[in-house]
Amino acid sequence: MSEPSRLPGWTRKHVIAHVAANADALGNLVHWARTGQRTPMYSSPDQRGADIEAGSRLPAEELKRRLARSAEALATAMSKLDEEDWSAEVLTAQGRAVAATEIPWLRAREVCVHAIDLGTGVTFADLAEEFLAALVEDIVAKRGLPFVPVGPLPDIAGYLAGRPHGLTDVPDLGPWL
Repeated sequence: MSEPSRLPGWTRKHVIAHVAANADALGNLVHWARTGQRTPMYSSPDQRGADIEAGSRLPAEELKRRLARSAEALATAMSKLDEEDWSAEVLTAQGRAVAATEIPWLRAREVCVHAIDLGTGVTFADLAEEFLAALVEDIVAKRGLPFVPVGPLPDIAGYLAGRPHGLTDVPDLGPWL
């Protein structure tokens, strides 16, 4: 877990700490949707970074438990949302207003893309085609791209996400997520 990840300057522990913190942050949005009490994902960008750094210093077994607890807490909180709660509007960390119905997608996207970032052999080709198609659509919309390159769907997703891909003759987009 202390080996470098595919994300510059981050170990695998950093990635796992980030994914655990993301579950907590999305739990804040679930709380907001359920109660109407404005609860931002993160108290600040600095605090988000400090939490990830602190998590990256935990012993591996403790970090695994933290990841499992945060994922379980998020799943439990989401299971308590009713139909009205799911339609509540919340703000992402980027300030984008979304319905709470987007929270499961935000989590799936985070977990799947960062599973690749761990650098343990998981690639975009290992992800479901439906997920990849939704990911491509999501990234194209968020990046405001006027085009989608031609090629295999896993390579297109990797390219758009700023991750390794097999496409050629495409402009560099830089990292995303």
